[in-house]
Amino acid sequence: MEKDLKIVLVGLPGSGKSTFGKQLAAMLQFPYFDLDTVIEKKYRMKIPDIFSEYGEGEFRTMESQVLKDFLDQEGSYVLASGGGCPCFNDNMDLINQKAVSVYLDVPLEEISARLGVSKAQNRPLFFGLDQGEITLKLKSLLFERGYFYDQSKIKLSGEDFSTELLVSELIRLFRTS
Repeated sequence: MEKDLKIVLVGLPGSGKSTFGKQLAAMLQFPYFDLDTVIEKKYRMKIPDIFSEYGEGEFRTMESQVLKDFLDQEGSYVLASGGGCPCFNDNMDLINQKAVSVYLDVPLEEISARLGVSKAQNRPLFFGLDQGEITLKLKSLLFERGYFYDQSKIKLSGEDFSTELLVSELIRLFRTS
């Protein structure tokens, strides 16, 4: 594969970007990063605290700047983006210019079950919602964000995709480019 391969995972909150990203990075022997964690380290605040203190608009500005700085770094890696990251400030265009974007398209019912009420409380967009409201919020987010996710270079659909499947897709993508 290429010397510098940046892979950015996109998808709804709870689609498995972090879990899958760690597995993929281990398989490729690349470093793994979570964009939210990078943001929290830079600003020395948790994401929910940034949302509550500065609002979503300012958070999205911070997120875009951190993403741009990160994508400008040398080296190969796997990066799990936040669920909304591709949808703001031309971030999806930037991701596609500088990396291979991979959309983890997981069924809404599966994501809703994964999130559950207790886990959702740690996510600003789901705070205070019950299970039914979480599912409705996910449907709304997919409606709003699907356009951006669908611009990904690779789309993995269903519940049964694997790191092996993605690696073979990456190899195929680079042979044809």
